[in-house]
Amino acid sequence: MENKIKSEYTSWIFIFGSVVLFLEIAFFNQGLIFSLLVEAGMIYIGRKWMPKSIGKILFWLGIILLIISIFNMITLKFLLFAIIVHLIIQYAQSKRKPEHIRVTVKEPAVKLEKETVISKKPIFTNQLFGRRKTPEQVYEWGDINIQTGVGDTLVDLSYTVLPKGETVIFIRNIIGNVKVYIPYDVELSVNHSAIAGSTEILDVQEGKIFNQNTQVQTPGFDQAEQRIKIITSLLVGDLEVKRV
Repeated sequence: MENKIKSEYTSWIFIFGSVVLFLEIAFFNQGLIFSLLVEAGMIYIGRKWMPKSIGKILFWLGIILLIISIFNMITLKFLLFAIIVHLIIQYAQSKRKPEHIRVTVKEPAVKLEKETVISKKPIFTNQLFGRRKTPEQVYEWGDINIQTGVGDTLVDLSYTVLPKGETVIFIRNIIGNVKVYIPYDVELSVNHSAIAGSTEILDVQEGKIFNQNTQVQTPGFDQAEQRIKIITSLLVGDLEVKRV
């Protein structure tokens, strides 16, 4: 019951937040979308032109203006107010009806052995800024699942041995390009989502895209012993997947 009430609170906050955002864009701040697109464009172009001085200026100016625009939004103020009110309500309810936890200890019928797990070092880790690139020498493969902020990502599978079964590459990025180089003898599936950018998958170019989701796969993907699944989500950036 309590989880249901919390879920309803979250739903109502989301609904009211969406309404406030719509009203803000439609009546109070009609230039908000244009402003956010300009700032995102400054950041993207600035990244392209780095390390030139004009590129650095555009990049950091875009970051600063984007932060100012977000903090000036009525929607953000509403969400912060809603979160504070929600925390106050939760605190008041916990004081009025404190939760009692009863612990029942039962002796296990069978003595279970401690399960052994293996900790592996990932190829990439989450980072807010910077370029990510796989090693240019032989390395041990591990599935990729990262969230990044601003920067390009290059995954070159020609320097590693892929395991049997499905290999997963999952990348979420705000601003930056993603390039994936794959071997010729493996099947491929790509699920790509972007607000703005372009795609080139196996020499098939879609050109510039806007708020689009792209799903493609090679004919033998479902039956292949070795296959690669690539899932990418970008706010602004290009995706390139090609064989090497």
